[in-house]
Amino acid sequence: MTVQVFISGLGLGASLIMAIGAQNAHVLRMGVRRSHVALTVAACIVIDMALIAAGVAGAGALIEGSTVLMALARWGGAAFLLWYGLRSWRGAMTASRLDIGGDATAQAVPGAMAALASVLAMSLLNPHVYLDTVVLLGSIGGRYPAAERTAFSAGAMTASVLWFSMLGFGAARFAGVLARPAAWKCIEALTGAVMLALAAGLIVDGVAAL
Repeated sequence: MTVQVFISGLGLGASLIMAIGAQNAHVLRMGVRRSHVALTVAACIVIDMALIAAGVAGAGALIEGSTVLMALARWGGAAFLLWYGLRSWRGAMTASRLDIGGDATAQAVPGAMAALASVLAMSLLNPHVYLDTVVLLGSIGGRYPAAERTAFSAGAMTASVLWFSMLGFGAARFAGVLARPAAWKCIEALTGAVMLALAAGLIVDGVAAL
């Protein structure tokens, strides 16, 4: 039974985390730039693990039951995603290329602290991280008996480790292809479209909840 619960957590975690979103787009972007890939991947994994554990432990039910917390997540997240989406579209229209070679004309590469701050913002200011990871995973995992919640959480956490590792290091491996002008413009345009779509969805949900 424990193995089945682990597989259930793995499958649900993978289905949620593999959807294109703010966090995945950021990991892909950092991977293509070959900029602090290990740090970005590790931060995403640790954040996901902490949120999964908190959700299964009961935080998901707490957020879902609070009108104020849900409103803050919706409207604050919508503003953040709107800003990021517009910035990505601006990059798609103005940047001619993504320089990953490190020469004097290359785009400025952020330091480790700046890279860490950006991934923390992208992860923790994005309401979908809480709505999916904490609320949804937490509510489902919380239904299992206490003895099986650890297996469910471990499965969901394993999905995070596998996905972020493949996304970040895979993007870095194929950075030469993905960083071509046409490919990079497509990445930026897709990122912007995803962010704006997510923001619109949150705004609609927020208006409906009024």
